[in-house]
Amino acid sequence: MNRLVAALVRLFIRWMPDAFAVAIGLTLLTVVLAVVVAGYPLRSAVESWGDGFWNLLTFTNQISLTLLFGYAFANTPPVRRGLLRIAGLVRSAPMAYGLACFLTGALALFSWGLSLVSAGIMARAIGEACLRKGIRVHYPLLVASAFSGFVIWHQGLTSSIGLAIATPGNFLEEQIGLIPTSQTMFTAWNVGVALFVLLTLPFVMVALRPADDDVDEMKVRVERWIEEPAPAELTPARRMERSPAVSLPIVAMGLFFLGVHFFVRDQGLELNILNFAFLIAGLALAGSAIRYAEVIADGGRVAAPFLLQYPFYAGIAGLMADSGLARMVVEFFVSISTPETLPVLGFLAGGLLNIFIPSGGGQWAVQGPIMMAAAQEVGADLPRVAMGVAFGDQWTNLVQPLVLMPVLMIASIGAREIMGYTFVALFWTGAAFSFSLLLF
Repeated sequence: MNRLVAALVRLFIRWMPDAFAVAIGLTLLTVVLAVVVAGYPLRSAVESWGDGFWNLLTFTNQISLTLLFGYAFANTPPVRRGLLRIAGLVRSAPMAYGLACFLTGALALFSWGLSLVSAGIMARAIGEACLRKGIRVHYPLLVASAFSGFVIWHQGLTSSIGLAIATPGNFLEEQIGLIPTSQTMFTAWNVGVALFVLLTLPFVMVALRPADDDVDEMKVRVERWIEEPAPAELTPARRMERSPAVSLPIVAMGLFFLGVHFFVRDQGLELNILNFAFLIAGLALAGSAIRYAEVIADGGRVAAPFLLQYPFYAGIAGLMADSGLARMVVEFFVSISTPETLPVLGFLAGGLLNIFIPSGGGQWAVQGPIMMAAAQEVGADLPRVAMGVAFGDQWTNLVQPLVLMPVLMIASIGAREIMGYTFVALFWTGAAFSFSLLLF
């Protein structure tokens, strides 16, 4: 096992380019496939790519804010102290890998944004704790373990596909009606699969432990809050920005609005409300408006890669939709399916498309109508087929460089250093998802 994993790590270190280079490479590959495979004219391919470039602008902003507010929440003093306290429980290298993977997975069932941000923070916090205690850990595997737990996010509360098909007015409502979350995210089957991955994947990551564990002191350094020295005489402006009294009214207004949203209007969880809730929670826990503003500014480096790269993936999505490439991929899997196998084939198609369209919502917009129509035609179970697509979307995130970016930025490590380990996690979880869709 050690030799196999070491070979995978060397392969990715040698051949894995930067995430932005991958986005550009996938763009060019999609253009070639559209022209050669789909017979789409080159001029039309370029036009479709350009027309689609800004199609996900609103979603890009929402996702970037999810990461930014999640980063700020995870870096508030109470949450940071809690994470460091948990990291302090580590007593051995295997415990470090397993705990990092388990905690991220548990958080993923609560919030994908918080899980993704916390993966990087937990890796650094556990790394620092091990360094302080003299425990030898392999930092790339530690980061890979923390990130791998994220793979079950679509099975939790913030599943974009599960929430979308349960939301009145969604674009598929006329075709399939509304599918409540009780038939997707909250089924005993889905919860069972999530728990199986949550409880077994940490042991898989521990088994990948290399023989030559080592610690890089620079990489595991955890940034702490740096308080600005108080001047001898506080001006009224400084008193205002440091006072909790400035932010508390906004926090109270925010909590009141959330109460109205959920309990008076009886509306559910969606991306804008999730972001709003994390903003209010972060502002409340930061202690002052200026402290929250400072950590938001620091978190800009986490969100910046998404702002740069998401338009390229939006262009890819537009080109795949216009040229018929996405339809060809999905229809190929549909053509060889039965009511029993369509969910798992939707899973495989979703995993493949996620490499080109790393957005649960964006991918569902392309794949959802075709898969739901196919499910109705062959008599397959609609909720299970939808969850199959969701499984595929979350599955190949393990090797999607754009999704990795927030973790890599926080953990100060390159994608090529951890991809060999996440590739093994891809095999394990792929088998778990496939068998669950086929057998249960």
